[in-house]
Amino acid sequence: MSLSSATLAPLREDLRLHEAAPDKDGAPAWSIQDPVTNRFFRIGWLEFECLLRWPGQPSQMAEDIGSTTPLAPEPEQIEAFAHFLERHRLLRPTLQGVDRLATQGAETGWQHWRWWLHHYLFIRIPLVRPERWLTSVLPLVRPLLSPTGLALILSGCVMGMVLVARQWDSFTHGVVESFTLAGLSGFLLALVISKIGHELGHALVATHFGVRVSHMGMAFVVLWPMLYTDTSEAWKLRSHRQRLAVSAAGMTVEMALAGLATLAWALLTDGPLRQAMLYLATTGWVLSLALNASPFMRFDGYFILSDILDFPNLHDRSAALARTWLRRTLLGWSEPDPEPLSPTWRRALIAFALATWIYRAVIFLAIAIAVYLLFFKVLGLFLFGVEVVWFILRPLWSEFSVWRARASETGKRRRYWSRFLALLLLILFIIPWPFDVDGPGVARTQRQQNIFAPFPARVAALHPPGQVKTGSVLVFFEAPDLEARGLRTFATIEALNQRLTGLAVEDSGMDLRRATSERLNEQLAETQALRDEGGRLQVSAEFEGVWLDVDPSLAPGSWVDNKTQIGILVDPRQWIVDAYIEQRQIDRLQVGASARFRADRHWRSVAAKVIDIDTTRNIQLADAMLDARHGGSIATQSGERPEQPVETLYRVRLALAEPLTERHETRGRVRIEGQNQSMAWELLKRIAAVVIRESGF
Repeated sequence: MSLSSATLAPLREDLRLHEAAPDKDGAPAWSIQDPVTNRFFRIGWLEFECLLRWPGQPSQMAEDIGSTTPLAPEPEQIEAFAHFLERHRLLRPTLQGVDRLATQGAETGWQHWRWWLHHYLFIRIPLVRPERWLTSVLPLVRPLLSPTGLALILSGCVMGMVLVARQWDSFTHGVVESFTLAGLSGFLLALVISKIGHELGHALVATHFGVRVSHMGMAFVVLWPMLYTDTSEAWKLRSHRQRLAVSAAGMTVEMALAGLATLAWALLTDGPLRQAMLYLATTGWVLSLALNASPFMRFDGYFILSDILDFPNLHDRSAALARTWLRRTLLGWSEPDPEPLSPTWRRALIAFALATWIYRAVIFLAIAIAVYLLFFKVLGLFLFGVEVVWFILRPLWSEFSVWRARASETGKRRRYWSRFLALLLLILFIIPWPFDVDGPGVARTQRQQNIFAPFPARVAALHPPGQVKTGSVLVFFEAPDLEARGLRTFATIEALNQRLTGLAVEDSGMDLRRATSERLNEQLAETQALRDEGGRLQVSAEFEGVWLDVDPSLAPGSWVDNKTQIGILVDPRQWIVDAYIEQRQIDRLQVGASARFRADRHWRSVAAKVIDIDTTRNIQLADAMLDARHGGSIATQSGERPEQPVETLYRVRLALAEPLTERHETRGRVRIEGQNQSMAWELLKRIAAVVIRESGF
């Protein structure tokens, strides 16, 4: 017996049908509510007419609908609707369905490994049923929902932002100084307060429009706790503007709290209360937008966009449209669109679906890495594999399975071209290609002379900044202690000479003359040492260049120690760059390779050439300006002195083909011509490196 002539299974008696807002084209719509799961399924006119005649035989139902309404359905459409109802368990279970439910019931829910495999990423735990409490509290907050209340809140937020803009440096400085253990605790508490307000906003606005809030609770996203509110019954609202108000209420409350906290911070004086307002303002402005505004995940941003467009099931419908477009474009199938839409809507939804797929692939891969790092290694590797396979590879395999099952629908010419393109991509992936090697670097003059005092001394004369010639005296120091020691030594020498003259006429003074002579030699050696020390007090230019960075506070008579730099002499005609390259890239470089250097503050790059490559790793980061803690791009070990890079880096020295316009050390990036590299071989090496590194359990 065919399905068209078989009587369909009856509907469940507990289902509820609600009239919904009409579609954009004016067609009537309804919502089927499943009270067990509290889920809503939007249906159109044809499905509604089917429900009026349910149960029955699809062929008879199609004939009756065609004779009594303007619709002209086919039995296959009714069969597809029956499959939809069965898939979502809206029909009374058949014998096979009862067996399937019994099998699922035999699995002990959360005690079964399969439940954790499917639910560890997102677990919801209902905690309270707030309907009665929300009804009693709503009259107290309803004035805030009035136009006057909203206008006052908006005015306060705008005033707060204006006042903070006038003291922006103080605000950002306070945020940076808050990154301590106590500060992070304050941010966490402010986040809890902000998220509680977020969920109460959803619940109160939903109650205001007569929507029942069945429960509120806590959800765990990759074991990270988050609050949630069940407002699924908002689909009963016929006005998409009311649904939009419910969806946007959470973010609106967070933004209002952040704006008013910003105003309070600007008006308060320094103290604990002002710091608390800083925490609340920062978490509201930054974290709320970062977590909830994205329309590519099923958070507030998605529901807000769906309600603004009045386009329910935006993700599912756009994904179905994009899959159809891919099949027509790549495989040449004559597959109709899932629903009729204008060309503008069609292109926009396809672009949205493609962006959603890319965004979710990145997010799920990041979650997989976070899961791996969160758990111990064996479990982390297993959950990493589950994330990648279940959320990234499984959807791809599902679509490729459809392509393979319907391969006969693809034309022979299209199949040849697709195989040719696949082979071409494989070849391009295997053959070596020239790829540049990129890394951070610091440019400095090749010749430079840093001037320090040889020991604590007093400045006697200082050359002004500017151009100097070779041999010019840059700074002359005075050392009164050295002069005093010299005078004492000179006096001692004079006394010893007179002593020796007196002993020369005495016949019995041979031993005494020898001792006096040895002491005189010691004093003469001391005099030479003092003369050498005195020579260090005059510092001259070793080459012709520019005398820079002279402390303007230094003047004749100023005392300096031997750790204070007086200035620096540079030769601006020749420049070198010290770049730091990752270990996996260093074997692709060779001396003489061409390169380019671009300073951070400029778009123009300068040609360079590799002149030296270190053969051992760089244990100490010699250039502090490249440290990530000082605005650079190289991460270093926390608390280590001197700074040690986290990654294995090698120093590569380059000579610039022309001088830079700057006179000081300049941070930037280098691009060095590397030897040809196969993308496939590089991928295999990276995978092997990760496996070897992570295989030590």
